[in-house]
Amino acid sequence: MVKVDIVDMVHEKVGFTKAEAGEAVEAILRVIKETLQHGEAVQVVGFGSFTVRNKRERTGRNPKTGEEIKINPRRVLSFRPSQILRMNVNSFHSL
Repeated sequence: MVKVDIVDMVHEKVGFTKAEAGEAVEAILRVIKETLQHGEAVQVVGFGSFTVRNKRERTGRNPKTGEEIKINPRRVLSFRPSQILRMNVNSFHSL
């Protein structure tokens, strides 16, 4: 599924025009992105939560050569699905 598919589903389920559905989807995604860029968590009840974590600098190893390399500190995005979403996915899969 891609963004266009989501827009089509919003169009069908909510009754917005395709342009309105596209604007709504874009607005939601923009708000989520901006919130995460500021380091804040986004929690969607019944779906899950997005969080940004800071990873410290560490030493890694090049798997090909075995040479040690420095891995710079960075921010990583993680998603944790809600219990409801997990149950829905697992019950659908078992059908």
